[in-house]
Amino acid sequence: MEIAITLDNQSELPLHRQLYEELRRSILSGRLAPGQRVPSTRTLAVSLGVSRATVTQSYEQLLSEGYFQAVTGSGTFVGRHLPDDLLRPATVKAAAGVARAARPSVRLSNYGASLADVEAFEPSGQESQINFCYGRPAFDAFPLQQWRRLLLRHCRTGQRAMLDYALDSLGYEPLREAIAHHLARSRAVVCQADQVIIVSGSQQALDLITRVLVERGETVAMEDPGYLGARRAFLAQGAKLLPVPVDEAGMMVEYLAARQTAKPKLIHVTPSHQFPTGAVLSLPRRLELLAWAAQSGAMIVEDDYDSEYRYGSRPIPALQGLDQSESVIYVGTFSKMMFPALRLGYMVVPRSVAHVLARAKWLADRHAPMLEQYALADFINEGHLERHLRRMRTLYDQRRQALVRALKLHFGERVTIMGESAGMHLTARLQTKLSDEEIIRRAEEAGVGLVSARVYFLKSCWNNEYIFGYASLSERRIQEGVRRLAGLPI
Repeated sequence: MEIAITLDNQSELPLHRQLYEELRRSILSGRLAPGQRVPSTRTLAVSLGVSRATVTQSYEQLLSEGYFQAVTGSGTFVGRHLPDDLLRPATVKAAAGVARAARPSVRLSNYGASLADVEAFEPSGQESQINFCYGRPAFDAFPLQQWRRLLLRHCRTGQRAMLDYALDSLGYEPLREAIAHHLARSRAVVCQADQVIIVSGSQQALDLITRVLVERGETVAMEDPGYLGARRAFLAQGAKLLPVPVDEAGMMVEYLAARQTAKPKLIHVTPSHQFPTGAVLSLPRRLELLAWAAQSGAMIVEDDYDSEYRYGSRPIPALQGLDQSESVIYVGTFSKMMFPALRLGYMVVPRSVAHVLARAKWLADRHAPMLEQYALADFINEGHLERHLRRMRTLYDQRRQALVRALKLHFGERVTIMGESAGMHLTARLQTKLSDEEIIRRAEEAGVGLVSARVYFLKSCWNNEYIFGYASLSERRIQEGVRRLAGLPI
């Protein structure tokens, strides 16, 4: 198949970027139809008279953003679900009689262009009657009265330091000490307070780590499927993504060892509860990953987003606690333990990079809000956090069991439950011939919000796998939501 593409060797824009833009425009204009097969990298390189590496780099970017889809043994195809569908703004008409001065279009930086080229980050804002969205804790079960008392305690004291710029961009020292003690007890993390950096949630941690450690064009490995927020942070920095498959024992580390060229600079992994499959990285693979990182010089980012919630088994120690070569940056958040609007998280970093990451935090926003840090230190030290987590484990376990029972009752052999008995969501595969988009549309019409797992895949692509968040739903609403889904013609 021939594709009419014009490349300018005299342009300041690199050839691979020109090719990416041409192919992207062809897709969005309809010249390349959804599901249409595209030429192999070798064929297109010969046709255009460029290196195969140029075409491969453009294809990898299009694959990572969803414009292309690779099917093993069949080739590469235009994606059926285009990420730009929701990015086309409505035309805004100028007020009558008001002339607008012509001005040149704004030229974005590479970072800005990377943000403009992906689908919208924010949710649509539509809220279903029963929404199985993941990551949302049970707000009605949070001890809000206790939290309010702690905030008022520090408001009444009127400490000047609480109102001033922080002296240390690492964060409030008593809070860092409390987090270090908590992680040592609950996660077997080995650290001191000077290795803890307070951030505005785990997403900021991923952004800062990427900016400090990854150069444009360097390779970052991540699980496939994997966390979309991490993928977006890496792509925004101009990293090349290396998708590593996941099975029932977590990331398949042997894929890293088999790679001979362009070894990853960074490896993002969710070992305690893989997102979104729920798999747990086995001990042999943990040791293999640590050994490989130590030998290659790569840094591992351990994203421990909801490991506090395990049901029927003891908590799994963190990967960081097994590390002997300072190869792991441990990232955590209070969004799942407490509530997302708190916007407090932390990273535990090797001392060799602590001062650099602290300076990156200072450049980003100086420091996290002090009042919340004061209150959170008390919340941890006085035992409120551990009591809250114990209550939530019991509650979420009950809600997970209710979801599993409902799925099996209404779908029977047509559903496969994936992952461990842990976390705030589970992934289920439904047997159906309909597309994910059609099932989600029909679910919305029935008042049920459903999330497809497909968007989290980079290379491999599974249809009809859905992420069911259950933490914020009562058992009654969980049962009703599944009943509505089962009643649909799917």
